[in-house]
Amino acid sequence: MARIHPLSVVDPAAEIADDVEIGPFCVVGPKVKIGPGCVLISHVCVTGRTTIGARNRFFPGCCIGCLPQDKKYAGEDTALEVGDDNVVRENCTMSIGTVQDHGITKVGSRGLYMANAHVAHDCQVGDDVILANNVGLAGHVHVADFAIIGGQAGVHQFVHIGAHSMVGGGSMVMRDVPPFVICSGYPAEPHGLNSIGLRRRGFTAAQFMVLKHCYHAVYRENLTVAEASDRMKALEAEHPEERDLIELFRVSVADSPRGIIR
Repeated sequence: MARIHPLSVVDPAAEIADDVEIGPFCVVGPKVKIGPGCVLISHVCVTGRTTIGARNRFFPGCCIGCLPQDKKYAGEDTALEVGDDNVVRENCTMSIGTVQDHGITKVGSRGLYMANAHVAHDCQVGDDVILANNVGLAGHVHVADFAIIGGQAGVHQFVHIGAHSMVGGGSMVMRDVPPFVICSGYPAEPHGLNSIGLRRRGFTAAQFMVLKHCYHAVYRENLTVAEASDRMKALEAEHPEERDLIELFRVSVADSPRGIIR
């Protein structure tokens, strides 16, 4: 049976796994589902139609499944889904979605959300993501797997942050960040590949070389986006063993609806 502190309020309609721990002064709403092994340390509010996976740990002050900060929201029954093994530190907020998008905000697994991070309505956040202190994701932002966003950074609505990329602290990201790229500034500008992160994740020298060619095509050769895309298509033919990585880089650049950082 779940261990629920007597000073917490848990709606009887909520679905709580048997080994969940809920500390004092927490509030859990009627449409909430919390999976096995989760811990709500204290002063955590979980509301809305929110589904939380296994072994997540929420620190004091978190508000999970809160209403969208969007004037168009009119009380629709939208949702938030959180994966497994996330650490969500003090005062983080994660909103449910809106009907202007797909009606759901999604947060992946194994993420670290440091104090005061905000995941707005309709965001789609991948696995193994790190949001440092005071990061703000505006509505409809997509953050792909293994991306890292440094403290105090802000991400404009509808922006896509690519896989394995890194955004420096204090940056303002107004356009899409391609995968594997490191950027910083106000507005954010590219500063090469996220080489340290790629090496830490086991990328080989051959993979790094191919990604470097992609980066040069986009950022170092004064090519248009279409020309850079053609150059990367040629790289796919030359390096079939790295085709998936090249295609990920190419598609993120060629199909960016907001345009990429330059």
